[in-house]
Order: sequence, then C-alpha cells, then structure tokens
Amino acid sequence: MGDEAYFVGPPERPGPGVLFLPSWWGLTSAVKARADGLADAGATVLVPDLNFGARPESEEAAEAALGAADPNRLASMVLSSADLLAGKSAGERLAVVGVGMGGSLGLWLSVRRPDLVDRVVSLYGSQSIDFAGADAAYQLHFADTDRFISADDRAFLEATMRMEDLAVDVVVHPGTRHGFADPEGPTHDPEAASAAWDAVSVFVDRD
Repeated sequence: MGDEAYFVGPPERPGPGVLFLPSWWGLTSAVKARADGLADAGATVLVPDLNFGARPESEEAAEAALGAADPNRLASMVLSSADLLAGKSAGERLAVVGVGMGGSLGLWLSVRRPDLVDRVVSLYGSQSIDFAGADAAYQLHFADTDRFISADDRAFLEATMRMEDLAVDVVVHPGTRHGFADPEGPTHDPEAASAAWDAVSVFVDRD
C-alpha cells in the first residue's frame, strides 16, 4: 500500500490485529505514535491514509476535503485494509479504532464485514445505518458539544445497536467539542483525550 498506510507490530510474532482509521487530519505523526503505542502493547496495527496523501492545514480545509472525497474510494480503502491486516495478524478477527470520519467508517465496516470485526471503538464518529448482522462489541466516545452529531443522533445510534442486542458502551466527555482527542486539532482537550485513549486501550486489549 506504499505511502498510503502505516504498518507496525511486535517484532517477535504477529499480534492481534487493530485497524486504526484516522480522522480527517490524515496519517499524522500523532497517529503514527498512537499506532506505535498499540504495537508496544502487543497488537499488529495497520493505519490506512484515508486522505490519500493530503495534509489539510486547517479545520475548514479538512472539512472541505472530506466533503469532496469519493465515498466509494474510501470504502474500498477500508475494506482492502481490513483484508490485508487479517492476513498479517494473529487471531481470526480484528479490533477497529476510528476517529471522526474514521470512526464512522469503522462502524460501517462492522456491518459490512462481521466476519472480520470483533470490536469497534469510535471517537466522535456516527452512522445512521441498520446494524442487523453485525457481531461486534462497541465503545462509543462522544463530545459534549458536537456540530456534526447531536444528542438525538447519539441516542438513535445507541438505540439502533441495542435493537440488535449488540454490546454498546457509550461515553460522553463533559465540556468537550468534536475533535477533542486529536492533538493537531483546534478543539483538543488533553485531559479528555487521555481518559478516552486509556479506555480505548483497555477495550482493545480485553480477552
């Protein structure tokens, strides 16, 4: 996948697979550092560059790029990345960690490929799809105030999942805005980000 992905894992042998789907900021140094941390904990991690090499310089530019993105190209990248990681990691199924648009794509992937996806973490991502057929556990992190995801949206997503008897853990981080876990973003909240990523690590590492 060339420069369109970052791949890292434990040196001795493949670990459990974690597909890390980044936000609209792309494959940044902070994303790579987060992937390195997951690998240090024993995971084999693949991070596809959902921006295909672009590096937005502002939130406005990032939002415009996402609006202009080809959804079929994004979906193809996510599906091919999941298949590639499944062949290079230990275990039969993957954990997916997604941030922003990556979180939304991770939720979608869990429905599209229930054979591959065992658990999903979404940080301020959302979906309005039918979760029938999904077979994953979910941890959903939301900002307190989010111009993209309303309280009703959050409630609808959770209700849709629970209708399918899926395991869902929902966390709303007080006083935060969309993007709070992204160090590159203007709404970064270090305390909330630390709490969220600690919860992610526990969820991803659980048996």
